[in-house]
Amino acid sequence: MCLLAAFLLAALLPGALPVRAEEGTGQPSSLYARSAVLMDADSGRILFGKKEREVLPMASTTKIMTCILALEEMEEGQTAKVSDYAASQPKVRLGVRGKEEYRIQDLLYALMLESYNDSAVVIAEGISGSVEAFADRMNQKARELGCADTHFVTPNGLDGEDEGGIHATTAADLARIMRYCIMESPKREEFLAITRTEAYEFQDCAGKRSFTCHNHNAFLTMMEGALSGKTGFTGEAGYCYVGALRRGERTFIVALLACGWPNNKSYKWKDTRALMEYGLANYEYREIPVEMEAEEIPVADGADPESPYRHKTAVEAGLPGEEIFRMLLRKDEQVEFRTQLEEELKAPVRKGQQAGKVLCMLDGAKIREYEVVTLEAAEKRDPRWCLKAAAKAWLLCKEES
Repeated sequence: MCLLAAFLLAALLPGALPVRAEEGTGQPSSLYARSAVLMDADSGRILFGKKEREVLPMASTTKIMTCILALEEMEEGQTAKVSDYAASQPKVRLGVRGKEEYRIQDLLYALMLESYNDSAVVIAEGISGSVEAFADRMNQKARELGCADTHFVTPNGLDGEDEGGIHATTAADLARIMRYCIMESPKREEFLAITRTEAYEFQDCAGKRSFTCHNHNAFLTMMEGALSGKTGFTGEAGYCYVGALRRGERTFIVALLACGWPNNKSYKWKDTRALMEYGLANYEYREIPVEMEAEEIPVADGADPESPYRHKTAVEAGLPGEEIFRMLLRKDEQVEFRTQLEEELKAPVRKGQQAGKVLCMLDGAKIREYEVVTLEAAEKRDPRWCLKAAAKAWLLCKEES
């Protein structure tokens, strides 16, 4: 009976048991996480998703946004004083005390290496004046990155709610934020340096207290090429993780939400490894030549610029030159090309004039587009052209006679 009860209890916890993925796809056959994403960090394309747009709390993975915003907005050497509210934050915490002063740069190591909740609040208040104002900046940045299903309430990831909703995101949005942190932000190198640091020592501004922080991101030593990451846990969120790995020119991001509850702390590492290994085994960069054969587009009132007598009813259109792009693709994936041309052009037509586009499609979604241009010109057949053509014809006749 005890064993049966334990099994039923485990089954009731979201993410406590692995869920089978679709067979025959070559994708990971099971994941513990309720929501998961494997992303190509270069393009932002989601290579694998499991309920990747389900809105869920994200715990301390929140702190990647707190860190990158602080790096981008703080002044060099900026300090922050500890408020009573910051000092009252629950564990896990640095143990700051009211009215103490710290360098924000130092607190970023406490934030990302030890995940200290009080450090996050001191940083938020130091940058924006209040937690609420900093959360507004977090939400603004999320919108700028296209994270439509993300809402920040707290800078540390503790469960919270305000008039905008609960503190939550999706695996797809969380991966997108990590991509910004490591690939796009002007402070990406500083972010990587902090999150890869093994240990860091610092003091408060008065030099009265000393602290040592150690990096608890086990993924950094788990796989070759591990680049960055952040763990998280609350009672509502369960275990969460977002991390990145780089091998050669390939960079992958994994985001996991609701990846087990106590005592299943290791589930997130198993899922992270499974998704990273899937990406490494199945995706390679390929050179893709853009394909399009030259086509004719009708021209209204066109005349041949090379002949004074001939009308020109169509011009050839095509790519202005050879176009090749590189993309991370699974071995069985093929890029398709769709040509969209103008139905008709009105004379005069310049050589090199835009006349349409070639869409590069993958799984029905547009990944790139290239401009199609006219490869020849056409003059306008109007009274002026007719007079000009007649004059040329008369001159030719006169010369022949």
